[in-house]
Amino acid sequence: MTVHLDNLNIAEARGVPSPREVRDRLPLTDAAASTVAAGRASVEAILDGLDKRVFVVVGPCSIHDTRAALEYAQRLRALSDEVADTMLVVMRVYFEKPRTTVGWKGLINDPNLDGSFRINEGLAKARELLLAINRLGLPAGTEALDPVAPQYTSDLISWYAIGARTTESQTHRELASGLSAPVGFKNSTDGSVQTAVNALQSAARPHHFLGLTLDGRIAVFETRGNRYGHVILRGGEGGGPNYDRASVRRAEQALAKAALRGGLVVDCSHANSAKDPTRQVGVLDDCIDQIHEGNRSIVGFMLESHLFGGNQPIPKDLAQLRYGVSITDACLDWASTEQALKRAHQRLAGVLERRLAGDDG
Repeated sequence: MTVHLDNLNIAEARGVPSPREVRDRLPLTDAAASTVAAGRASVEAILDGLDKRVFVVVGPCSIHDTRAALEYAQRLRALSDEVADTMLVVMRVYFEKPRTTVGWKGLINDPNLDGSFRINEGLAKARELLLAINRLGLPAGTEALDPVAPQYTSDLISWYAIGARTTESQTHRELASGLSAPVGFKNSTDGSVQTAVNALQSAARPHHFLGLTLDGRIAVFETRGNRYGHVILRGGEGGGPNYDRASVRRAEQALAKAALRGGLVVDCSHANSAKDPTRQVGVLDDCIDQIHEGNRSIVGFMLESHLFGGNQPIPKDLAQLRYGVSITDACLDWASTEQALKRAHQRLAGVLERRLAGDDG
C-alpha cells in the first residue's frame, strides 16, 4: 500500500520563470542603474551623517494600478527637484501586502485583483513599473516580504523596509543581511522598539541560509551583513504613537545601549496617525519641530499618499474602481502631499546645515 505523506494540502504547483529570465526580458537600463546607485549612496550618506538632508519615502500604500502609479511618479519626480536641497525623495512602491488575516496580497500575488493569482504576470508588471520609475530618475523603496521575490527586482530598489509583522522573523533578518540596499526595520505592531533593535543587531551580522539564485536554483547564501539597517517608528496598536519626544529619546537610548547607529525614520502613517491619513501632516510637522529643537537622530520619514485621498474596497465590477485611489490603507491626496513636502522643505532649510555641523544655535 502506498502512503502519501507529502503535499497533502497543495492543490496545484505552477511553474514560474527564473529571476534571470524575467531580468533578461526586462533588462536594467543604464539610466535606471544610475538612479538606483545614486539613491542607495544618498540614503547611506544620510545614515552616515555625511549628507545634511533627510530622506522621505512617499507614495501609495500599495500599487494596484501601474498607470496611476506612473502618473504619481511623474508628479513626485518634479516635486523632488524642488525640495532636493533638504530631502532625498524615494517613491514608496509596495507590491506585497502582509495581511492580519486575509485579503488582497498585492500586485505581485494577484495583479488582476480577481483572485486569479497570476504571479508570473505580477512579477513582470512589478519589474516594468520599477524600470519606468527609475528611468525618470526617481529612486524606489519597497517592503521585502516574500523571501524569493527580491531576486526579481532587487537591482531596481534603493531602500527596503521590513514590516512590523516580520521584523521579528529570522528569515527576514537573514534576508536583510544580504540585501544590497539600506533596510529599515519597523517596530512591532504592539509598539516594541526593542524588536527592531534586535533585528538590526542580527541583520548587521553575516548569515547562512537557503535561497533562490538568479537561475532559479536552491543555494546556500552566505551574507556579509547589512551595516545600513535602521529603526522605523510606526507606533503601536496598544501603545499608540511613538514619534513624540519621549518616545524618540527612548529609541535613541535603546540604540545606544546596543551600540548601534542612532538614525531613526518616522512613519507618519499607521499607529502614528491613528490610520487617519490627514494626520500624517501633523506628525511630519511635529518631527520637524524636534529637529529645530536640536534633534539629530531623525533622518527620514514615510508617508502614504496617492493621487486622490482615502481608500476604496475592490468592487466586484472592476470597471467601478476609482482611478488613483488606494485599495488598502487610506492615503493622503496629492495636493496635500505636495503642500506638506514643500512646507517641510521651507522649514528644514538652514537648520539641517547647523545639525550636520553639530551647532544647536
